[in-house]
Amino acid sequence: MRPAGRAGHDYADRMAVTPSGGSLPPSPSVLVAPGAGGGVPGMPRRRLSWRRALVLVGVIILIAACAIFMLFTLGTSLGPEALLVGTAAAVLPVPVLVACFLWLDRYEPEPLKYLIFCFAWGAFVSTAASLTVNETAAGWFEDQNLPVALTAVLVAPFIEELTKTLGPILLLIFRRREWSGITDGLVYCGLSAIGFAMVENILYLGGYGYASGVEQYGPATGAQQVIAIFIVRILLFGFAHPLFTSMAGIGLGIAARSADRRVRFFAPVAGLLLAMMLHGTWNLLPTLTQATGQMLISLFGFVGVMVPIFFGMVGLAVWLRAWEGRLTERVLPDYVRAGWLTPPEVAALSSLGRRHAARVWARRVAGDAGLRAMRGYQFAATRLALLRDGATRGLDRRPVDRDRTAREEQELLHSIAAYRSYFVGRDPQSPVGVWDGHRYHLRFPDGSQRAVEAPEEPVVPIPVVLTPPPPPPPFPVGYGGPGWYGPRPAAPWPPGHR
Repeated sequence: MRPAGRAGHDYADRMAVTPSGGSLPPSPSVLVAPGAGGGVPGMPRRRLSWRRALVLVGVIILIAACAIFMLFTLGTSLGPEALLVGTAAAVLPVPVLVACFLWLDRYEPEPLKYLIFCFAWGAFVSTAASLTVNETAAGWFEDQNLPVALTAVLVAPFIEELTKTLGPILLLIFRRREWSGITDGLVYCGLSAIGFAMVENILYLGGYGYASGVEQYGPATGAQQVIAIFIVRILLFGFAHPLFTSMAGIGLGIAARSADRRVRFFAPVAGLLLAMMLHGTWNLLPTLTQATGQMLISLFGFVGVMVPIFFGMVGLAVWLRAWEGRLTERVLPDYVRAGWLTPPEVAALSSLGRRHAARVWARRVAGDAGLRAMRGYQFAATRLALLRDGATRGLDRRPVDRDRTAREEQELLHSIAAYRSYFVGRDPQSPVGVWDGHRYHLRFPDGSQRAVEAPEEPVVPIPVVLTPPPPPPPFPVGYGGPGWYGPRPAAPWPPGHR
């Protein structure tokens, strides 16, 4: 809106706004209320082509078929009672593990349908494929008079990590715009691994635990074995599968935010290979221990290799968790200079603590509606930062993608304006003010007014009225500076007016 000269044209080159007809899109006459439809108001819906619809139907059928296959296979091999016991015990840690991964995704939560898809893919498709391949490989090793334990070291890591990661890969291919970076890769791949581990644990807890104990000594022994396996396999080593697959998630996350074709190919491949090697090493430790009788092998491998990698991944995940908050600080000042946002609002988006404080403030001044509006505002602002960051990285190669990005930017800006209207100017403890993109024009109780520069580190969310934008700069038809989409609601009084 404001930038002129080369800077404005650079933005236009990176983020083309070329709607049909070659004119700037008009401001919407009606803004949807915050929370309507459960998402960001006014966001354009992506039309479902027949190819995408066919893929969607095929994926649903595949997941359903694999779920039926796994239910039949486990029910046949374990029996109804062992299946029920194993399922009950295997489901117990799932909410805790899922909550840990959702905790990482607080800044811009992913759509629930994609989270369910990844979990279901790991639980049914990956387990069905892995069980079939592993059993086939074990039979081949046995026919060749080779140790069946080679299956766990050479075959299982390959097929299990490949199939667990394939679901998030499909999501990256068909819904790439839903990926904001490595954090999303960790969440999607982590949920797929949790689903896989849950079904695998049913087999161990119900079959090797309960059914085996009941067959030998009775229900009491079966229950004891279930408890023992639960402690070792879930309480001590429950992080194993999510840890392995998170390596592939890092690769997918890097690919999602890179415009380099080589990075987009080699990063997922490198992450997947690392996941396979880590999984193979994990399976190799008990195999060597059993073959040599040396328990120190497993102890040293677990304490010296797996534990450091685990805590390293936890530290990386926590650091990445704040990436989207830091991104808003880097990207959204463009919209501050354009007059769409104020410096305190951007500062209030930079950490989860500040976002919580802003929601508390919004609820105090505008009730529950203000709280919902602030949540929607924060989500839309984060999406806007990710959108502009992707445009500056050159992620939109095709004209249709650039057009869609421009439309989404327009809708997000108007959504933000709609959300602000719920709480702006409602705090009696804050001075009445107008932000013109450079400084505040504050009016005090005695009627005086003066311009005030923005502080260097604004931390208090003081939503103020935004001035109407000036006429657009002389860009070519169909282009504009960041966020120029026509007039916003006029301020109650113009800057400089007494």
